[in-house]
Amino acid sequence: MTTVNPAGSTVNPSADSVGRPTPITNATQLQKTSGMPVHKYRGYEAVDIADRTWPDNRITVAPRWLSTDLRDGNQALIDPMSPARKREMFDLLVKMGYKEIEVGFPSSGETDFAFVRSIIEEGAIPEDVTISVLTQAREELIERTVESLVGARRATVHLYNATAPTFRRVVFRGSREEVKQIAVDGTRLVMEYAEKILGPETIFGYQYSPEIFTDTELDFALEVCEAVCDVWQPEEGREIILNLPATVERSTPSTHADRFEWMSRNLTRREFVCLSVHPHNDRGTAVAAAELAVMAGADRIEGCLFGQGERTGNVDLVTLGMNLFSQGVDPQIDFSQIDEIRRTSEYCNQMEIHPRHPYAGDLVYTAFSGSHQDAIKKGFDAMEADAAAQGRTVDEIEWAVPYLPIDPKDVGRSYEAVIRVNSQSGKGGIAYVLKNDHKLDLPRRMQIEFSRIIQAKTDAEGGEVTPAQIWTTFQDEYLPNTGNAWGRVQLRSGQTTTDTDGRDTLTVEATVDGADTVLSGTGNGPISAFFEALQAIGIDARLLDYTEHTMSEGASAQAASYIECAIDGKVLWGIGIDANTTRASLKAVVSAVNRAAR
Repeated sequence: MTTVNPAGSTVNPSADSVGRPTPITNATQLQKTSGMPVHKYRGYEAVDIADRTWPDNRITVAPRWLSTDLRDGNQALIDPMSPARKREMFDLLVKMGYKEIEVGFPSSGETDFAFVRSIIEEGAIPEDVTISVLTQAREELIERTVESLVGARRATVHLYNATAPTFRRVVFRGSREEVKQIAVDGTRLVMEYAEKILGPETIFGYQYSPEIFTDTELDFALEVCEAVCDVWQPEEGREIILNLPATVERSTPSTHADRFEWMSRNLTRREFVCLSVHPHNDRGTAVAAAELAVMAGADRIEGCLFGQGERTGNVDLVTLGMNLFSQGVDPQIDFSQIDEIRRTSEYCNQMEIHPRHPYAGDLVYTAFSGSHQDAIKKGFDAMEADAAAQGRTVDEIEWAVPYLPIDPKDVGRSYEAVIRVNSQSGKGGIAYVLKNDHKLDLPRRMQIEFSRIIQAKTDAEGGEVTPAQIWTTFQDEYLPNTGNAWGRVQLRSGQTTTDTDGRDTLTVEATVDGADTVLSGTGNGPISAFFEALQAIGIDARLLDYTEHTMSEGASAQAASYIECAIDGKVLWGIGIDANTTRASLKAVVSAVNRAAR
C-alpha cells in the first residue's frame, strides 16, 4: 500500500515495524528545481542599519494622504477618464476627505491642462484642499505646468527625474552629477516660474521625487534630495515634500522600511521635510510596504482608491485607511459608504472591483463555511448579551465577532450577505439567516434538523441557496397553515377552561383529513390537553422539548413557539407563530403532527 503526501510523491508506510507510516522529516527534500531562468535575476541589496528602530514603532495617528487617482491611476487605464468622469472622481475624493489630490499632468496635453483649469475656474476646490500637478524637469513643461495653476488657492508642483543606475546609463547616458543637476535645475525653474506666473492668492508648495528610488543607491538618493533642498531652502512654514517612490516594487517591505529609516535619519533638514512614500504593488506587498514605511518615518502616503495604477497598481488607499480603522485609529477619511465609493470608482475607471477585494468586495463579509457561520452567529449573540449586561447598545461596545475584522455596518453594509448558504454551510449559517431576517431563534436541535433539509436541497440542486429560498423551504416544511396548506390537521379555533385542580380542558375546532371536527382533551396545560385530544384521531404524540420567544416588542408583538415531539416513533420539531402564546403553541404541535404524516 502507498500513500500520497502533500507534494504529490508516494511514500511507503510499511517501513515501520508495527505498520505505522514513515514520517516525512523534511518535505522540502521532495521539491525539485523549477527549470525557470533564475540566473537572469539577482537578489535585492540589503541596507546596513543594524540599530533599526522601526520594528518597535506603532501607527497611532493617520499619515497625510495624497490621492493620485486622477494622475497615476488615470494614466494606467485602458480607457482614460473623460472630463466628466474625472470630475466625478475629484468630487468623490473631496467628499471622502482627501486634502491633497494630484489632479493631472497638465503639460502632457490639452486634456489634463483643461481639467485643471476647469476645477479652478469653476470653484470646485475647497479652500482646505491642495491640488498637485506633475511635471518632468524640462523648462517648457515646467512653465506650462505652472500656468495651469493660476488662480488656485493651494497648489503643489511635483517634479521628478529618474535617478537609478540603469536610467543614468540607458536613458540619460549621464553621470551622477549630470542627473543630480537635472533635479537642481528643475527645482530652480519651478521656483522662478511660480514667482513669475502665480499671484499672492496662491499658497504654493513643491514636491520632488527621485524616480525609481527603489533602484537608486541610497547615498546618491540622499545627495540628490539634499541638493534639491539647497535650492528650495525649506524652513519653518516652508516645507518641501520629498517623495521616495517604489516606482517598481523590488524588495520586501522590511527592506523598504530600512531604506526609509536610513533616509529619514540622514536628511539634514528633516524637521522641514514631509517624507512621502509612493508604493507600487509589483510584488503584491504595497500595503505592507506603505505601513512599514510610516513606521520607519514616512509622513505621507500616495496611492489610489482600490489600488488602481500602472501594472499591478499603486498602493490601495482604501485598504490602508480601513486597516487603521480596524485597529482603532481614525483614518481621517470617510469610508462609511464603501459601496458608493466602489461604484463611483468602477464608473470612473471602467474597471470592476474584485469580489474578494479587502473591505469593499461583494464577498469580503460573507461566510459560506459552516464552522465560520456558526462562530459568526455565536459572536453576534455574545455581542448582544454583553451589551445588554452593560446596559449599552451593541454599537457602544468593542467589536468581537469571529471572522469579521470590522462591523460591516460601519462601511454601509447590511448583515444580509454576511451568511450565505451552499453545500459547505452548516446549521449556524442557516440559523443566522432565520434569526436575522425573520426573528426566529431556532433551538439548537431544530437548527440541526432544518440544516439537514437545506443540505439535501443544496446536494440535489447544487450552488448557493439564497435567504429567500431558505425562508420558502422553511415555510413549506414547518408552517403549512400559511400559503399552500398541506397536512392532516388544520387548526381553526380553540378554547381552554381551567378547573379548580388547575387542569386545563382544551376544545378545538379543526379540519382533519379534509373533514371538520371538534377535538377535546384534558391535561396539566393546553399543550398536554391537545396531545390527549389528538389521540381521538389516532395520533400518539409525546412532548420532548418546548421553548418560545417574542419576535418583536409592543402590544401587537408575535410569539414563536418551538415544540419537539415524539410522534409514532419519529422525533420532529414544529413551530407556531401567533400573537397569542397559547395559539402559537398549538400551531407548533400541529406543525410537528403534519410533518410526521407527510
